[in-house]
Amino acid sequence: MEKTVAVVGTGQTNHGKRFDVSWPELVHEAVERALDETNLTMQDVDAIVCGSMPGMLEGTSDPHFWLTDGIGAYGKPVMRIATCGSTGMSVALTAFYHVASGLFDTVLAVGTEKQYEGSSQGVISQMGDPHLIRPFFPGAVAGFATQCVNYVSKYGLKMENVAEAAAMISVKCHSDALDNPYAHIKAKLTVDDVLKSRVICYPMRLWDCSPTSDGACAVVFASTKVAKEIAEEPAWVKGVGYAGDEQFYGDKDMVDWTACKTAVKRAYDMAGVMNPLKDLDVAELYNPFTYQELLWYELFGFCEKGRGIDVARNGVTTRRGDLPCDPSGGNLCTHPIGATGLIRVAEAANQVMGRAGNHQIPDAETALAHAMGGLMQFNGVMILGR
Repeated sequence: MEKTVAVVGTGQTNHGKRFDVSWPELVHEAVERALDETNLTMQDVDAIVCGSMPGMLEGTSDPHFWLTDGIGAYGKPVMRIATCGSTGMSVALTAFYHVASGLFDTVLAVGTEKQYEGSSQGVISQMGDPHLIRPFFPGAVAGFATQCVNYVSKYGLKMENVAEAAAMISVKCHSDALDNPYAHIKAKLTVDDVLKSRVICYPMRLWDCSPTSDGACAVVFASTKVAKEIAEEPAWVKGVGYAGDEQFYGDKDMVDWTACKTAVKRAYDMAGVMNPLKDLDVAELYNPFTYQELLWYELFGFCEKGRGIDVARNGVTTRRGDLPCDPSGGNLCTHPIGATGLIRVAEAANQVMGRAGNHQIPDAETALAHAMGGLMQFNGVMILGR
């Protein structure tokens, strides 16, 4: 893909229990940091794309109207998007297309969530069919626990082996988060710590699960002309892909996942990725639960189907491995849902631009960002490079 759109700046809040600020103030924290990084003002921004979970999560209807103050969006075109977990990636892709279309030169993408003011599990529990799904779908943890059990069954794996590999992922992510100043949960863990933590929803244990987080992220997308003026080394968008499946939840294969494979193929084809282990230098995968990361290893072509355990055991995705995954700690450690997909884009862009601080991967030139959402139906991918 030609260099037509680039990320030129990013900004994140300190994530966690943010009782010190209102929601608009939280958003302003991220926007201000992104603009400061680019030396832009809101006068230089042509349009805004923002997103969060459905308003029930924060108890606020049409929150983009309330957040206008925090964003500084007076007199600007504003679009709000809500696709659950994939919201942040949907925001990023929409901002990308706004610029790629030639409609705007500079677009500010904002993703945010104030989960401690609402009920994330309350929202997610109401997403399914009221008669056939809701009685068996008590929040996100149950849905992903089902996916894990399906994974173990589909490939004839031993649960104890999968649990151990998942625990290694937990240790990796929580350790990496220690070097991320914005991360919510940071901890030095052992595999034994993870395996002995309390069961939340079998086989998911406490340290296999992401936290509830308040947070916001802002990313500035710019056209070629503007990008070259603003950033010495922008992160160019090399490939994008997005897909959703509309099968009934109980009928579809959530392991050999069609929507994920389709989104990945579209992004890989656009970016010219033939061998992801060689062509990618770092990946920011959407990993709200440890077990899911094993699936991504396989669906993204890092290994053969059913062999994600080997990738985890061999340290392939650690910061010193062949393809570091989630060196920021991922959303296993920080999960303001509406912002999480955009955080993945911001972290990938920062790796390419050499701005990732203490969790920078040396000489990272190509990075992948990913998010999933809906009622486990949407997948989005963005590949950025120098």
